[in-house]
Parts: sequence; structure tokens; C-alpha cells
Amino acid sequence: MKISPLQKARNEYQPKTPTILTQEPNKVTVKYREDSAGNNPSEGVKALFPLTFNSKSVEFIEGENSSADTPRNVAVILSGGQAPGGHNVIIGILDGLKAASKDSKLFGFRNGPGGILADNCVELTSESVAPFRNTGGFDMIGSGRTKLESREQFEKTVKVFEERGITALVVIGGDDSNTNAGLLAEYLADIGSKIQVIGVPKTIDGDLKNEQIEVSFGFDTATKTYSELIGNIARDSNSAKKYWHFIRLMGRSASHIALECALQTCPNICLIGEEVAEKGLTLDSIVETIVSTIVERSKQGKDYGLVLLPEGLIEAIPEMNTLIGELNTLLSEDEDYFSTLTTFEDQAEWVNRRLSRDSSYVFSTLPNEIQRQLLMDRDPHGNVQVSRIETEELLVDMAATAIRERKSRGEFDGKFSSLTHFFGYEGRCAFPSNFDADYCYALGRTTALLIQNNLHGYIATVKGLAGEASEWSPGGAPLSQMMNLERRHGKDKPVIKKALVEISGAPFRAFAAQRESWALETAYRYPGAIQYYGPGEVCDATSITLQLEQGRSSAM
Repeated sequence: MKISPLQKARNEYQPKTPTILTQEPNKVTVKYREDSAGNNPSEGVKALFPLTFNSKSVEFIEGENSSADTPRNVAVILSGGQAPGGHNVIIGILDGLKAASKDSKLFGFRNGPGGILADNCVELTSESVAPFRNTGGFDMIGSGRTKLESREQFEKTVKVFEERGITALVVIGGDDSNTNAGLLAEYLADIGSKIQVIGVPKTIDGDLKNEQIEVSFGFDTATKTYSELIGNIARDSNSAKKYWHFIRLMGRSASHIALECALQTCPNICLIGEEVAEKGLTLDSIVETIVSTIVERSKQGKDYGLVLLPEGLIEAIPEMNTLIGELNTLLSEDEDYFSTLTTFEDQAEWVNRRLSRDSSYVFSTLPNEIQRQLLMDRDPHGNVQVSRIETEELLVDMAATAIRERKSRGEFDGKFSSLTHFFGYEGRCAFPSNFDADYCYALGRTTALLIQNNLHGYIATVKGLAGEASEWSPGGAPLSQMMNLERRHGKDKPVIKKALVEISGAPFRAFAAQRESWALETAYRYPGAIQYYGPGEVCDATSITLQLEQGRSSAM
């Protein structure tokens, strides 16, 4: 396999490691914490997890662990979308297992949870994983979106693991994957199985975090990758001085990516879905804000600018959220009939007759292409695929219409030309930043210690991430204590709640304090490409979001 000079150099990078993880595994033990693990779950959640709920979060300290050198056969899966650093988690697990016992083995089940059900795995060795050290992607064993959630799937998992002599499963995934890991852990405890389950927090969206999980891995690299691209576009905009660039970024439920990229690049406008939802901002009011900024900058001779928005913005707008909810209901209840309508015109007419008056009006006023996207194939849950709706095109179309109206009334004599972009897949498999390379390796080593200390139903945690890596505090928290009950398909189901942008939080407040000046000034910040070599403040600093959350005032 041909590799680039950078990949060769990155293979040789040695992740910086918390001091406690440099100790021999049999010299490390757990200290139980008294603090809460997560979201103060309801009595209903406690009732669903009677055997795993009462566990306490832990941290690792020096001490004797007589069971550390017991040989273990551990399985690992990558679940859901890719995030930079996943390979380092796996390598950290393998290194940690081998450090305790050379007879321990790590098995990677291919293509996610479905690989367990198909009994499709490969033993991972130091030699086979070496080329993947400090690389992006999940191509070491592949990922998948099959969900382990039914009793039949749990029974199949137990059968496969017992036949292979596997004693622990590591689920590297997001909130849904780790929710299912928690359910599997409770099931295993209920049947008296000794198989352990440990989760690892992964998602570039940054919405898997709480009191114990400071950040999910991949967020740092993805936002730095997007910020480089945004900075490049901002500089082009400031050079050509003739385009407004509208950039949609990944993040359906939460706007963490958009907020971090705004803090990194200082755009003229950044829309935060959580603020839109909290304030009940309408589509028209959002467009008016954009148009007013365009007009005011034009008065200064600046017919160019930069707008950032999260892909989930459209669901945060009240009237659009209502419309999407009605469409989800209509198209699920009459799915068979709707599938017989072969033209868009017939589909739109049928839908319009069945929507409420307000939603019918909203649907009718949308650009034709957005209407088509709302009626596209549904996601696996039967819902509108919000990530496929080109919200940036919708805003451009409406802004252009409003500007033409102003121009006809003599209220605008400038120019408005636009370009649109969507940044998503560009960030999911990038070479991990030094932070993510270090963090992921630490998560892997932490996972191995959780297994060696016979813990079950936990998610690996590393705290103090805004400080030096040597001072980070590895540990674990019970998965069940991070769950809330949500109504899904008419039933209450336990899920790890997505962490949204807090309007009262330090990152949003830092953004809000600057955005009025950013709107009219050209204050763009150019982060440049991710740096791997050089001074620590350039190469090793984590996201501005995390620094602000942990009181690092020098972040901005």
C-alpha cells in the first residue's frame, strides 16, 4: 500500500498520555466517585436498569489490581458515522490489553454491529493495526448503522461471543449506539452473563457530552477541518469582494459545529438552531436579519460576506418544524398510497390537500426544489431526511427575492451574488489533530483498564481535557445514568439525551458578544490547516468551545 509522506510521519507520532496510563495495568485501580454520572434520570429510567443503574462513576488511581493480568478476549465495533481518531481508540485498547497480558486478544467485528450478527470478525494484532496509527477513517474494520436493540439480536450476540470465547464488547459510537450498549449491558446482567460492555463516546457533532463526557472524539478535528475551509472561503470573499457565501455545516440536532466554526473564523452571520428554537424566530425574521446585514454592508461598499448555518436549522424554525412533523405523520400513515404517486406535481398536490392551513401555506411558499427535498425518500424511522434539505439554497432564494423587492423600491442599489456550500464528509475522516490522536489513544487505554477492573455497563471518560495531556483524568461513568425517557413511535424509550448548545453557556455568550461587530466589519479569522508539528499552542490546543467551557479565557 502506498502512503503519503504525512501518513508515514503520523504513523511515527507517539500520542501524549495521561500519567496514570503510563503505569503498569496491575498497578492501577479504580476510585469510585460520589458525583452524578449524567442527566439526573427519572425513576422510569432507574426501573429499566435495575442491575446496572446503581453503579458509580470511577477514576483511576495508583493501586494494586490482581485481576489486570487475566487474559481477555475482547470484541470491538465501530458504530455509526466516521469520526477522526477511531483507529487510535482501537490501538489504545490493544496496547492496553497487551500491556497487562500478552495472551489477551482483540477481535474487530467488521462493518459495525451487523458484523456481530453475521459473525464476521478478524483478530487485530500489533502488526495489522500499525499502518492505521494516528490516521482518520474507520477503514481498519469498517463501520455500520445496524442497531443492536432487540432481544433476538442480544441472544445472537451472546451466542457468537460464547462460541468465540469473547469476554467483553467495546462499542465505539454516538448517543444511539451507546444507548443500545447500555441496554445490552442490562440484558447481560439480567441473564447472569459475565460478558462486559464498555462504550466510547464518538461523534463529530459534539452532542454526546455531559458532566462526565467533556467532548466526543472527532469534534476537534472535524471543526478544525471545516474552519480551515471556511477561512479559505472567507479570504477569497475578502479578496474578490463580490460574493456572499452561504455555508451549511453538519449538525442536525445540535449546532456545536457551527458555533465552534464561528468562534474560529468570525463570519458575518452564524445561525444557531437552539437560539432560533428558543426565541421562536420565524423563517421571515431570519431572512430579514440576513438581508439587513447585506444591505448595511453594501452601504459600506462591501457586497460580500459569509453566512454559517447548521444542517438542522430548518427543524428549529417553528413553522418548518410543524410542517415537517405533519409531513412525517402523513407520509408514514399513507406510505403505500403516496408511493403510487409517480410525479412530484401529484405528490405536492396530494400533500397540500392534507396539510393544515398554516403548513399548507408554508409548503406552498417554499422554492420548488425545497418542496421536492421535503418529499424525498424517508430515513429509516420514516422521517424527512433533514440532512438532505439544502437550507442554504432556501435562504439564498428568499434573500435574493427580498433584495429584488428592495431594489425595485429604490431601497438598495448594491449587488448581491451568492455561492453555496455544504461541508460534511470533508471532516469525518481527516487525519486526527494532535488533540484527537492523544484523546482517542487515552480513551482506548482507559477502556482496557475498565475491562481489566471488571467494570460493566460503563462509558470511557477522560476529564480535564483543556489542560496538559499528562494531567488528564481517565475514568468511566455508568451508561444507564446518562439516559432519559423519550417518546418514540408511541412508546417511552431510554436514550442518551443529545447535548444541545446552551444559550447561557460560555461558548455561545462569547459568540453573541462579538456577532454584531462581525456582521458589519470584515473581521475574518483564518485558522489555516491543522498543524501537527511545532509549538504546543499551535499544534495541541483543543477547540475554543472546550477552552471556554473550562474557563480558559485566552481562547478568544
